[in-house]
Amino acid sequence: AQKLGMGLAIVDKRRQKANSSEVMNIIGDVRDKHVILLDDMVDTGGSLCNAAKAIVEVGGAKSVYACASHGVLSGPALERLENSSITELALLNTIPETQGAGCSKIKYLSVAPMFGEAIERIYQEISISKLFN
Repeated sequence: AQKLGMGLAIVDKRRQKANSSEVMNIIGDVRDKHVILLDDMVDTGGSLCNAAKAIVEVGGAKSVYACASHGVLSGPALERLENSSITELALLNTIPETQGAGCSKIKYLSVAPMFGEAIERIYQEISISKLFN
C-alpha cells in the first residue's frame, strides 16, 4: 500500500445505539495518501461517512474510497453518501442495484464471476484460496 501512495488506517468506531456512530481513533498515517475503507454492510451510511470525514479532516488523506459487501442503503444513506468525503463506494450486487439509484458515488460489482469460479473449483477439487488474493 505504501508503494502506491495508499494509506492504511484503522478507524475505531463505537456505537452507543443502533444507527449511530462516533469515530474514536484513527490509527496509522494517512496524510497525503489515498485511503480505502472496507466494511461488511452499509445501512444508513453514518459510520462509513463519519470515518471518511475523519480520515480527510483529521488524518489529512488526499481521498477516500470505500467498499462493502452489502448495500442495504436505508433511510438517509444516499444523501449522506452523496454529500460525504467518499470519492467512490464499490458495492457487491448482493442486494438489487436499484437501492443505490440516484447516488453518483456508488459503483456496483457483480458477484457472479467469483461465485462461478468458486463452484467450478469446488467441483474440480481445486483450492478456492486463490479467490481471496
